[in-house]
Amino acid sequence: MTCPPPAFEAKITAPADLADRIARLARPLVFTNGCFDILHRGHVTYLAQARAMGAALIVAANSDASVKRLGKGEERPVNPLADRMALLAALECVSLVTWFDEDTPLARIFDCRPDVLVKGGDWPLEKIVGFREVTAWGGSVRSIPFVHERSTTALMEKIRRL
Repeated sequence: MTCPPPAFEAKITAPADLADRIARLARPLVFTNGCFDILHRGHVTYLAQARAMGAALIVAANSDASVKRLGKGEERPVNPLADRMALLAALECVSLVTWFDEDTPLARIFDCRPDVLVKGGDWPLEKIVGFREVTAWGGSVRSIPFVHERSTTALMEKIRRL
């Protein structure tokens, strides 16, 4: 007997289906993106803060190939895209999860047309991909300061030392 997929996995949507799924979400719509390779406290705090900026939060995860092109290390991503998206979808603060294979999430930003575009505190506003586009259509762009100094790269280094 096989079990059906958990209900939260219904929050995962292909880029081609985004417009249809977004039409059912409340506004303002918040968008963020990232690798989210090994989910940690910094990630979940950041995502909860991002969601608090609107009525719905869309997270676009880098595809495995996109993560590799970022040069984060040969062993990255540790977790494959399907697993990373399932973990993100399981978070209450996340409304939808999708992915992008390009080097930047600009195509997903255009697909979503968010009211608020958010990245972590290590990103100056002007350097956030989509800054010009989102502000041009009247949206806002925010950089959320880190509350917990955590990173997947630091976590990986710690594991290697054990």
